[in-house]
Amino acid sequence: MKVFSNQRSLPTRQSNSSLARDFLELSFQMESGRPVPVMTRFQGPITLRVTGDAPANLAPDLRRLISRLRTEAGLDISQVPRNRDANITIQAIPQRQLQGLVPQAACFVVPRVSNWAEFRANRRGNVTDWTTLTHRDKVAIFVPSNVSPQELRDCLHEEIAQALGPLNDMYRLPNSVFNDDNFHTVLTGFDMLMLRIYYAPELQNGMSRDQVAQKLPAILSRLNPAGRAGNFTPQSPTPRAWINALETALGPVAGSTRRRSSARQAIDIARAQGWTDNRLAFSLFAYGRLVARTNPDAALLAFLEAGTIYRANPETQLQAAHVEMHLAVYLLSSGRPDAALTLADKNLPVVSQAQNAALLSTLLMIKAEALEQLGRTQDAASVRLDSLGWARYGFGSEAEVRARLENIMSLVPRRQTSGG
Repeated sequence: MKVFSNQRSLPTRQSNSSLARDFLELSFQMESGRPVPVMTRFQGPITLRVTGDAPANLAPDLRRLISRLRTEAGLDISQVPRNRDANITIQAIPQRQLQGLVPQAACFVVPRVSNWAEFRANRRGNVTDWTTLTHRDKVAIFVPSNVSPQELRDCLHEEIAQALGPLNDMYRLPNSVFNDDNFHTVLTGFDMLMLRIYYAPELQNGMSRDQVAQKLPAILSRLNPAGRAGNFTPQSPTPRAWINALETALGPVAGSTRRRSSARQAIDIARAQGWTDNRLAFSLFAYGRLVARTNPDAALLAFLEAGTIYRANPETQLQAAHVEMHLAVYLLSSGRPDAALTLADKNLPVVSQAQNAALLSTLLMIKAEALEQLGRTQDAASVRLDSLGWARYGFGSEAEVRARLENIMSLVPRRQTSGG
């Protein structure tokens, strides 16, 4: 199994005025739309512990994350033994047990409790209501103990970030884990800056939105001098109807026909809003994935338009890589291995920078099959071996890895030899 080294994230390119708007929306609103009346955070050094049946791969990923939080966000955070009290408790429990209580959640964070039993006893009252906090003292993060290493790592990044700072997710953000599109799965430069602002000495528990807004220009000028000269980028609000349509399209409950219809509705709403940003692109991407088998021509058009939108923004290159993976699959299955190889190679660096092993392994599998079709069998074998190392981190079980590899291999219409 291959693992990523600890690498520093790339800084955000947004202007400070845009960043101030994003910080306020992330910090003073819940995902549901409920307002958060006052800012809350931990005071002093922050401690973290791991309990439950944690798999071996959790520890090194957590160490790397803590190191990044200390270095990039400037946080005084450290891990303590499991038998000590801590501000943040990460409890690993079986996925079936976790989703038996919260079916839609891969993992989640709640305030004022330290273990699963306390959460079960208090989950319906004000105890676990974030909007009733005046400060943060203890929180619990519940993660599945029996998922792939990448899925567990992704949970650590998103839930620890929310335990420390902003509670909201916004679909319009191009480069953040605070976005339910799930393209970014490890904390980005934008996210680290948001956390650094959250713990700036100028801010404190109990401050209102207006009080924080008054402090932000000076804080951002100090923490992000490169953003002083940028222009404010206005963005219209995201209507609940669009969010509902997308969540129906991507969720596990609705049938396939309704999911496709909901994705189409999301595109219609996005166009009616006049969007040309990543929200329209994500609508198109979701639709393309859902109709790929039933209407491949429509899927191709959706992917092409989504890719054009994503490629136009330097901060959505990872999203473009996700789209172009699907285009590379189309090229491979259409007997155009040279074009598939070019597209795969083009996207490998950005995917590696984003530390997405699942997508990286898939691109490498596509590359291997393209090389095989082009008669470069030795190169293909080497790349395929590399892909399996990343797949074991991204997908977990050997059965899952082999299934993904066989799926990619099945796309090839016929093997070509160097002579034919």
